[in-house]
Amino acid sequence: MGGAGGPPLASTAELTWGLILAVLRHIPQEDAAVRSGGWQTTVGRDLLGARLGLVGLGRIGHQIAAIATAFGMDIVAWSQHLDPAVAAAAGVQSVSKEELFATADVVSVHLVLSPRTRRLIGEPELRAMRSDAILVNTSRGPIIDQNALRSALSEGWIAGAGLDVYDLEPLAADDWLRTSPRTVLTPHLGYVTERTMEGWYDDIAEDIAAWQRGEPVRVITGDPRA
Repeated sequence: MGGAGGPPLASTAELTWGLILAVLRHIPQEDAAVRSGGWQTTVGRDLLGARLGLVGLGRIGHQIAAIATAFGMDIVAWSQHLDPAVAAAAGVQSVSKEELFATADVVSVHLVLSPRTRRLIGEPELRAMRSDAILVNTSRGPIIDQNALRSALSEGWIAGAGLDVYDLEPLAADDWLRTSPRTVLTPHLGYVTERTMEGWYDDIAEDIAAWQRGEPVRVITGDPRA
């Protein structure tokens, strides 16, 4: 969602659902099978009646929840300062962190990276997940402990992961994720759409013109990562 300095909320939410569907329905694997001359090789899972666990219920989380409602999912959320009333207004049940990771079919991360969220999802959280659950991250890579994630995927703690963000970007050519099983990987595409880019370019032109007039707009104060 570009223009007026707005963050790319819609584009990130849409990619999140693309990753969820790609992992649950094994779309990359089935595409590869068809192209190689084969046919069906996997069995997918339904979203109807499944539980979506949102780690973070900000603006993007709200969009994810609205789409999940259309799919007929049960939606729960947790964050360190989540107001249960805010969650309820969005049709979402506020639960404990422990309940979310233990019961969700899909865990989707939507938090800002900060000292308190770095490595927030580690071995205890990943081991708590169901073995048939998937993890999706379109937020920031360092929120998930990469060593724990590697073990979760290689040892089958979880069924799969859809990732758009990483600790270091771009991924090194020999990064373990490039060959990791049961993953769908995209190269930080959450905001990369024509509408978002056009909106950002318009904003940049407006910023420069305003600065030249001595009337700066969208001025950042303090630490934007806080």
